Amino acid sequence: MKALRFYAPEDVRLEDVPEPECGPREVKIKVRNCSTCGTDVKIFHNGHQNLSPPRTIGHEIAGEVVEVGAEVESAFGTSWTPGDRVQVIAAVPCGECHECRKGWMAVCENQTSVGYQYDGGFAEYMLVPEQVLKVDGLNRIPEGVGFDEASAAEPFACAINAQELLGIEEGDTLVVFGAGPIGCMHIRIARGVHKVGKVVLVDVNAERLQMSADAVQPDEVINGAEVDVVERVMELTGGRGADVVITATAANVTQEQAIAMAARNGRISFFGGLPKTNPTITCDSNVVHYRQLHIHGANGSAPEHNKRALEYIATGQVPVKDLITERIPLERALEAFDIVKSGKAIKVTVEP
Repeated sequence: MKALRFYAPEDVRLEDVPEPECGPREVKIKVRNCSTCGTDVKIFHNGHQNLSPPRTIGHEIAGEVVEVGAEVESAFGTSWTPGDRVQVIAAVPCGECHECRKGWMAVCENQTSVGYQYDGGFAEYMLVPEQVLKVDGLNRIPEGVGFDEASAAEPFACAINAQELLGIEEGDTLVVFGAGPIGCMHIRIARGVHKVGKVVLVDVNAERLQMSADAVQPDEVINGAEVDVVERVMELTGGRGADVVITATAANVTQEQAIAMAARNGRISFFGGLPKTNPTITCDSNVVHYRQLHIHGANGSAPEHNKRALEYIATGQVPVKDLITERIPLERALEAFDIVKSGKAIKVTVEP
């Protein structure tokens, strides 16, 4: 079968590899969609400390069951049949550490990941390992939800995790930095689930900002390359500032701007991680202190967030299909990384 294999930074090859054999505690799927994200681009250029090459990458996965290991039902209490449509979690908690026992599976200290420690979805077939099945991380795709939409449930789950930490209230003013797919998903969730009020979308790439604004219809767009973002948000809010700010981009300045524009009792999510070579920001601690700001990190998701994402898609609360603007066959998978990096599409999916 064909698979996209990572060997070293900027050495990623589409090659023929043996089709994997299903073990007694594994489920084998035919991959129908594996979508791409900024993390894939980072892996391509820089690798990752948890990724052991050679490795088939890709972690936003939906497919069809083709084989079920003999011990799966008895070991994990789940029954699967060839033909079942499924979505696979990416972040795999251990289920046993202090954090997992507390219900904080998104920050499991022993977390492993599909596409890092286990072969991922940029391939015609893949194995769902027992570590995923153990934590109920293989999900049935609801009726009416396409494989393409289901593959978007993984990044969607990460956004759900971030937003449930923020205590968003109906009518809150929301600012989202980053007009990529995750920024668009944040806006859709905030509106569809939390019923926020005014929504402002910020980016410095005019083309991407326009494309995403056309899709998710924010109340205001701000091109950060042209205007003072903090000043403009203050104008839009009558000088009060934003109730909720989500920085869905890997830019230091956006985190600093988020603190400066937050209203009293404002909630901020540092959703996008910063480059390891430049991970610090300047923070006016008195602003945080006197405005009583709440600053949250957000990283990944738990298995339950993936299930909730599929439910929101199925009910139409949070549509995602229109955010998938580019579809690419596996043979051209490397092109997907260039498209993601350029920002010329919202969401790019690979269809093996």
